[in-house]
Amino acid sequence: MGELSPLGLLRDGLAWVLVLGGSGFMLVGGLGVLRMPDFYTRQHAAGITDTSAAALILFALLLFAPDFLVAAKLVLILMFLLLTSPTASHALAQAAVASGVVPLADDWRTGENREAGRESAKDAGAGSGPASGERQ
Repeated sequence: MGELSPLGLLRDGLAWVLVLGGSGFMLVGGLGVLRMPDFYTRQHAAGITDTSAAALILFALLLFAPDFLVAAKLVLILMFLLLTSPTASHALAQAAVASGVVPLADDWRTGENREAGRESAKDAGAGSGPASGERQ
């Protein structure tokens, strides 16, 4: 950083955009983990955004690699990350399925919600409606 040539300024600007983009992905991923309703959606938010954020930040670091050896190491780290992070997310999801963690939606094609179906069936037998004090 610090070059005043047009190419140096372009490199600095692109590095800043990549670092800010990676930081934004990290922030959105953290919010996704906090706000999503069940394990699978939380795991998806974390898995997608951590890979994207780390890749953007590594690309920014790659712009300022002082020599070929450092650049090669950054590329190897990026390749390792792009191979292992999705694999770990998949293994985590498979372990959750094997241990019986039930997704929020029964059928991904129709979007029917398991808990909503149970509650509506329970409410149907319990006299739901305006007479029982529910708001409409």
